[in-house]
Amino acid sequence: MLLWSLSASAVLGSMGLIWGLLAGADVIVFDGVYTLASIALSAGSLLASRAASAEPTRQFPYGLSAAVPLAVVVQGAALAATLLYALIGAVQTLIGGGSDTTQVALLAYGAVSGLLCCLVVWLLGRLGVGTDLTVAEVVGWRAGAVLSLVVAVGGGAGLVMERAGLDAAADYVDPVLVLVAVAVVSPMPARLVRDGMFELLEGTPEPEVLTDLHGIVDDVRQEFGLPAPTVRATKLGRRLYVDVVFVVPHGDWDVDAEDEVRRSAVGRLRRMPFDVWANVELTADVELVP
Repeated sequence: MLLWSLSASAVLGSMGLIWGLLAGADVIVFDGVYTLASIALSAGSLLASRAASAEPTRQFPYGLSAAVPLAVVVQGAALAATLLYALIGAVQTLIGGGSDTTQVALLAYGAVSGLLCCLVVWLLGRLGVGTDLTVAEVVGWRAGAVLSLVVAVGGGAGLVMERAGLDAAADYVDPVLVLVAVAVVSPMPARLVRDGMFELLEGTPEPEVLTDLHGIVDDVRQEFGLPAPTVRATKLGRRLYVDVVFVVPHGDWDVDAEDEVRRSAVGRLRRMPFDVWANVELTADVELVP
């Protein structure tokens, strides 16, 4: 799936860079650079995916699941840096009196690029499996589609200005489009950084994951007549860490009975669509509950 994204980025980014240089359009050049930059990010995502799926080693006994949210954070930060660079360039162009850009080139490029971005988003949706990396890739391509739409609309507006004799105003279309694109796209890398950091800092999983988790724990509790437990969970990439502790009366449970509870709970938890690492305990000492 990530190889598809990598190939599409190379094609679309090269097209945008060449098109933008020939047309003298900063916004198209920016789109091409933005897309080409995603190649390195996609390659990093591919490496992170492979690292996260590798078996634990002596050096990394818990595996490298953190590679996935780390890659998401890096991807978001790199996209944000690209937007900042474009923002500075657009402001400088505005101060310099605008740019002489062919409006037809903007309109045509926006239409072609937008269609290609939408096609890639559709393909990723069919080929992906809902992982964090898939979501990150789709976010990037949706950002590209939004940017292409902005370029097309701006090119159309520029044509209207030229035909109305407002050539001076049309010269500002290109840098203004860059500013608009930055404003529209900037929440997307911000969300990637936020979500990736949330996982790296061991935040709670998504509400729907917690709902399924508590449902499973409640089924186990009812099966064995146990009291309400303390439940903690965090998600790191595709790995879900679960800690369940039941406080029971003294002398009512032995190790064999506790293992029965563990087998039931772990067996149910492993049906979830994650690599579940579960710890299920029974204790008679409430002070041992973390």
